[in-house]
Amino acid sequence: MNHPEQLLHYIWKYKLYSNQYFTSSEGDRIEVLDTGILNSNAGPDFFNSKIKIANKTWAGNIEIHKSSSDWKRHNHHTDSAYNSIILHVVENIDCEIYTQDKRKIPQITIEIPDNVASNYTELLTSNLTIPCTNKLKSISKFHINSLLYTLLVERLERKTNDIYTLLDKFNNSWDETFYVLLSRNFGFGLNSEAFQRLALSLPYFYIQKHSDSIFQIEALLFGQAGLLENDTILDDYFLQLKREYQFLRKKYTLNNLDGFLFKSLRVRPQGFPQIRIAQLAAVLQQSKRLFSHVLEKEDANLLRLFFHINASEYWQTHYTFGKPSKKKTKFPGDSSINTILINTVAPILFAYGKKNNIEKLCIRALTILEELKPERNSIVTEFKKHGITPLNSGDTQALIQLRKEYCNQRKCLYCKIGYQILSGKIETV
Repeated sequence: MNHPEQLLHYIWKYKLYSNQYFTSSEGDRIEVLDTGILNSNAGPDFFNSKIKIANKTWAGNIEIHKSSSDWKRHNHHTDSAYNSIILHVVENIDCEIYTQDKRKIPQITIEIPDNVASNYTELLTSNLTIPCTNKLKSISKFHINSLLYTLLVERLERKTNDIYTLLDKFNNSWDETFYVLLSRNFGFGLNSEAFQRLALSLPYFYIQKHSDSIFQIEALLFGQAGLLENDTILDDYFLQLKREYQFLRKKYTLNNLDGFLFKSLRVRPQGFPQIRIAQLAAVLQQSKRLFSHVLEKEDANLLRLFFHINASEYWQTHYTFGKPSKKKTKFPGDSSINTILINTVAPILFAYGKKNNIEKLCIRALTILEELKPERNSIVTEFKKHGITPLNSGDTQALIQLRKEYCNQRKCLYCKIGYQILSGKIETV
């Protein structure tokens, strides 16, 4: 198998080469004192490295390639950013290389150890969704737990970046950002995109202006969702909402979405988009400053109560417009509330805490996830089958991150489990 340059980065970073000392292309003895810090952005591969050449210590950066000629092929010889290179590490020396300021760079060769090469090939050519499935049970719980915590923080960091994108869009309005994020997650997967588009089409400012009327909030939400367009429904409440929306649409110059965006196929009645919109309306009506209320709630139980609110009276006897059903309350279920806490509340608390240097909010976000039961989904089920049993939703979020960002993309070189397997240093304690 033709191994990528990244495998050489991996061997260098973790010092998996067999040599204690190297001989440079010039015949000098080279000792590696510090391999440096891997750079994932543009520029040299490793920063702040330290080597000793013929008893003289050098500090600077290191570049790694498969062959020396890659240096010129990548135009490093004309780039001043590479003038700080003190060593070129390659598999194959096939030419001399020089920096942009005409300095000749010493070179050494490293080999990929046979066990690393075979383990890497096995992982990368595996047709399993989790490529290390057959060795997962051999990894110690200590390393698994360490990895899960790292992955959880990584997932929150990724969600934080998404939140910051929304925040920029709304001129640093956390209320508007929270409103859009909350609305999206009331779509619960199947309708997430449609619910986000709904929120983006209806500024939170208009919801706030009508926070004293659940009827008007429902009129705005159902109207903007395009779910009041059916001329065959003669239900009194439907017609009242429709008239109210027509007035509000003209007042605020609104343009509604197409109702077909909201899907009900293969969805249980309690998950119909009409019920979810009614539940969202009930949550939004609780306060003009919804995000401030969430910030004030200091544990998962208080937050759970905040979102445990019944839909309006009409929905106690309906799952959709114009079709009465047996009377039943329409509170969001425990699983639905957990999903809101996991995907909306914890991420925005983490993002707000990070943005404003409030560490206790970041810790609270992590604590909330640790207090919630593990999620149930196909990814979690698969990992459980192979010996990794999550204890809480923080663990399940970590497993989702592992599967989507590492396993699916075969980024075994960047995974702590991958390191254990590739290096042959599996610890089973």
